[in-house]
Amino acid sequence: MSHALSYVHPQAKIGKNVIIEPFATVHEDVVIGEGSWIGSNVTIMDGARIGKNCRFFPGAVISAEPQDLKFKGEITTVEIGDNTTVRECVTINRGTKDRYKTVIGKNCLIQAYSHIAHDCIVGDNCIFSNASTLAGHITVGDHVVLAGMVAVHQFCEIGAHAFVTGGSLVRKDIPPYIKVAREPITYAGINSIGLRRRGFTNEQITEIQNIYRVLFVRHSNLSKALDLIEAEFKATEIRDEILTFIRNSNRGVVKGFSQGKPNA
Repeated sequence: MSHALSYVHPQAKIGKNVIIEPFATVHEDVVIGEGSWIGSNVTIMDGARIGKNCRFFPGAVISAEPQDLKFKGEITTVEIGDNTTVRECVTINRGTKDRYKTVIGKNCLIQAYSHIAHDCIVGDNCIFSNASTLAGHITVGDHVVLAGMVAVHQFCEIGAHAFVTGGSLVRKDIPPYIKVAREPITYAGINSIGLRRRGFTNEQITEIQNIYRVLFVRHSNLSKALDLIEAEFKATEIRDEILTFIRNSNRGVVKGFSQGKPNA
């Protein structure tokens, strides 16, 4: 169901009940799942792999070549999961030889003017508010919310269920389940509202609070705090997820906050 004023390459693989509006452009090496809507003036370039029931609003450019001087024309992709909405003027670049793909999960909302660079991996059920920007090689967990105009440094990782306040500059890894704010960016409590909305129990939320009190409020040395948590808290999926994330962090995690100054 493509409009006469759109251009769809004859080799593109278009599913059933896909609507392609006037002046949209779909290149050759593209797959679009059934029920998706491609708005006017959307450009979908080679390497796009789009799931079912996705929506792309005017001006979005999907799977353009990465803005990376090391890119040498290798065959790479952008993969977008089912039921994801991409709003006006969003740009999502395909991967390089690092990961060979850029991935956006299912049920995501990427709001207007956001940019997702090459080799980013974004989980399911994420919301990126207007003008949020991911540099290359970033990993984002499930249910992450970036408020407006957040900028994330390359190679950072953001854990599941994290919330990043508007205008933040993210230079360090953000562990799961927390809120971060201020400049420089620091721990601002756990994301209790988001966790309750997603069905976490009071016991689970209390466990998360107590773990992060040790990490960010007692002001322990980080490695000592991790050892203390492992010794004092019984092994659970939540505890182990937090410990594993922090111990595997390559860029280091955000700091705690005390008396108006970031902790050392």
